[in-house]
Amino acid sequence: MKNQSYDKAVSAKFARPHSVAAITQAAMIAALYIALTFIANAFGLANYAVQIRFSEALTILPYFTPAAVPGLFIGCLISNILTGCALPDIIFGSLATLIGAVFTYKLRSYKWMAPIPPVIANMIIVPFVLLYAYGIRPLWFSFLTVTAGEIISCGVLGMGLLFTLEKYRNRLFT
Repeated sequence: MKNQSYDKAVSAKFARPHSVAAITQAAMIAALYIALTFIANAFGLANYAVQIRFSEALTILPYFTPAAVPGLFIGCLISNILTGCALPDIIFGSLATLIGAVFTYKLRSYKWMAPIPPVIANMIIVPFVLLYAYGIRPLWFSFLTVTAGEIISCGVLGMGLLFTLEKYRNRLFT
């Protein structure tokens, strides 16, 4: 019950999508996503067949705030542009993150479900992007590597982040 009343209060606060608090949080999340993607990119982990983007751990943030949805999308879009991704990757990779973020927000009542939508969205979309944009074959291998990378990024790192942030939820997201 406590979580539901908190969710209603947060939703009411961010119901105005143009509020200063919502825009600031979205911008901060986008900036964090970009910075973490650049760190992963420096180690060769951000793009192509094997992807372990540290920034994907942030995809649990819609569990805490609706401002994370546009923040994650914009952060992923800018990251894909700045790291030199192909146009289909920029478009569809960013849309995969947006879809994952929207469904994480919709499932926010279920803590353990937070990493599932981004894993599934990326698992379905990104292997086809890798095939058609970069010619990475075989397709089954991309399904395997993208899914494994997303489970590590969203499932392991993301849930670690979720439990850490939950301790500071009232200070960070209210």
